[in-house]
This record gives sequence, structure tokens and C-alpha cells, in this order.
Amino acid sequence: MKTALSLAAAMLLLAQPVQAQSRCLTAPEAEAVTLVALPTILEQTGVVCATRLPTSSLLRQSDGPFLARYKDAAERAWPNARAAIVKLSDPLIDGLLQSDYARPLLTAALAPLLVGRINPADCGTIDRLVTQLSPLPPQNAAGVIVTTLGYLKAEKAKGKDSAVPDLPLCAGSAR
Repeated sequence: MKTALSLAAAMLLLAQPVQAQSRCLTAPEAEAVTLVALPTILEQTGVVCATRLPTSSLLRQSDGPFLARYKDAAERAWPNARAAIVKLSDPLIDGLLQSDYARPLLTAALAPLLVGRINPADCGTIDRLVTQLSPLPPQNAAGVIVTTLGYLKAEKAKGKDSAVPDLPLCAGSAR
């Protein structure tokens, strides 16, 4: 589960330049960014874990209704995610993000960085987590990820040992 949360955390850091440290995302904004990244992350995690998981695993499916739901949700979430990325960076970037190529380029560049951190020994746990979340609408799954990351960020702020990076989540942004 720690690896899956790290994947989502890194996506939330996507457009956070050093000078924007004081800017933050609300839970809905963070969920939109997470939704946009999830299809590519799920696909690439399936590739990384292919030798560790049965062919029936949701992560091993490169097509089908499960992944289609996430792709549809990512498409719908893109305008809100784009606005969140602009909010964290610079308004001038909005013009670049209007391109049809922006989202695929962002997710294609980011996903390997995240998925490359997966320890193959964690593939079973990641698969179980994805399977448990699969009955939920993708928006709810993204909400679970963002809420968990927010909780871990709060625990880290209390001095608890945590490998969660400093996320641009606004304090008290949980719904």
C-alpha cells in the first residue's frame, strides 16, 4: 500500500516548483490530479508486476471495463487537474496545457518515475489494494488515496516517521 500511496503522492507533486511551496491543493483538486494519473500508473504497474501476478489480475489487464472506467474518469477530470497544475505553477503554463498532447506527455513522463520505484515484492499487496478499490467509482478510489495521503502528511507534521513527501495539500482540505 505504501508504494501505491507514493505513486499518488508523486503525481500530486507534478507541477510544484520550489517557489510555489506556499500554494496548495484542496482535496477535490488533488483527486482530479490523481484521477488523471491513475490509468497510466495502473497500466505501467501491470507491466512491472506481470511476472508476479496471475493473468486474471486487474493490473494485468491492458484493456477492458476496469481500465476503461479509469480512462473515462481521467478524461472528465482533466480540466480540473489542469487548473490545479496551473494553480501550483504559473498561469502562463495554462496555454501549454491546452494542447491535446499535454496530458499524455505529463502522465507518460511521470508514470515511469513512479512505477519504477515499485518493489516487485509489493506487487501482491498493490494488486490486492487495486482489487479492493475496484468496485468503487474511480472518483472514490482517488478520494481514498488523497485522504490517506493527507492523513500521512498530518502524521508526518506531528513528527511521526513517514516516507510520504511534502505534499501540496491544503491543511484541513479533507472533505
